[in-house]
Amino acid sequence: MKRLYIAYGSNLNVRQMKTRCPNAKILGTAKLKGWELLFKGSKSGSYLTIEKKENAIVPVVIWEVDKTDEKALDRYEGYPRLYGKEMLEVELDGKREKMMAYTMTEGYAMGVPSEHYLATIRTGYQEAGFDEDVLMAGVEKSRERMKQEMEAERMEEAPWSQQLPL
Repeated sequence: MKRLYIAYGSNLNVRQMKTRCPNAKILGTAKLKGWELLFKGSKSGSYLTIEKKENAIVPVVIWEVDKTDEKALDRYEGYPRLYGKEMLEVELDGKREKMMAYTMTEGYAMGVPSEHYLATIRTGYQEAGFDEDVLMAGVEKSRERMKQEMEAERMEEAPWSQQLPL
């Protein structure tokens, strides 16, 4: 059975995707409305995810995948621990259809991607003809939110005397 899958990160990269999912076919591109790009993760690395946000748009590539491809994607995405699956509505050929997307599970902190991971995604953006400014805005927003999270954590750990102005 085939399924429609929307890629917004490293799986935009055609060479990487064809290696992992040899039966997958690109059906086209679309805009996922009401979602934004963010990088989250742990000490081992930060990875791209999407989160709901009014008036935001994420460019996506629509892939058709079979069961074997989906199992390979599950392994790559760390499903179900790192990423879960959601069915999201996307417009394809003038019709709104439900398509599978991987979204990061709760509990991961904001972060910034490695240069290699970001380069893989940028290649995918270039191949799809997407505006890389959308991707780089996700990097910057994640960096800013990471700083805010670290500052909030530091304030929670600091003794009261260090938090009060002199």
